[in-house]
Amino acid sequence: MTDRTPEPPLWEQMAQQSAELPQGERLQKVLAAVGFGSRRTCEDLITQERVTVNGETAILGRRVDAENDLVEVDGAPIGVKPGLVYYVLNKPQGVITTSSDTHDRTTVLDLVPNEPRVFSIGRLDLETEGLLLITNDGELANRIAHPSHGVDKEYLAEVDGGEVSAGKLRSLRDGVELDDGVTAPAKVSQPSPGILKITIHEGKNRQVRRMCEAIGHPVTRLVRTRIGPMQDRSLEPGAWREWTNDERNAMVEAVATTRGRP
Repeated sequence: MTDRTPEPPLWEQMAQQSAELPQGERLQKVLAAVGFGSRRTCEDLITQERVTVNGETAILGRRVDAENDLVEVDGAPIGVKPGLVYYVLNKPQGVITTSSDTHDRTTVLDLVPNEPRVFSIGRLDLETEGLLLITNDGELANRIAHPSHGVDKEYLAEVDGGEVSAGKLRSLRDGVELDDGVTAPAKVSQPSPGILKITIHEGKNRQVRRMCEAIGHPVTRLVRTRIGPMQDRSLEPGAWREWTNDERNAMVEAVATTRGRP
């Protein structure tokens, strides 16, 4: 006669199974709370298999732990942890894009709230002005900053030498040779003589300044006016504000890896 370990009572089995299920808030409630629309709209996102949790396609009824789970819509992280903040700042000239400075100069982090701790997404050099995104959401920040996701940045550049010739504009559009390689094709126009609107998606150091210098028209003033879907012409130099839900959702869509879905 063989010994058999008695099965635990049914109530104990059910309790164990319940403990093994994902705990936390229902996924559609979490999506709605961070601005993806009504609960019904968020349920539709899930049933369309556009939402994953920790890399697995989510189903209705899925619960998530906002502190630890990675939630993505169309392959882009949406940031559901409590305490995540998203700022857009109009950086003035003379302010540096670092967390601290040994020469006691003003940094971009001096212009936004001290808590929670945040960081800038990418950089603007000391004399460049314009839009800068600041957050503590590392997942989304990495997507925005990485060139593979193609988030474009638009600049207005005032250049020396007056009107830029059609041939030199074509060079900027096609790519110019820099010491670290040829630049990718850019969108370039000249709204008025000596004023260039340049849109790039790379992140080479001081790229726009070096591109203009390479064609013989050094930059005298440079302003970043747009990052992907984010722009704000009313924001004064040195001023900041939080992103709206629509802006955050638009940025998530801009960095999504799954394209072509509604």
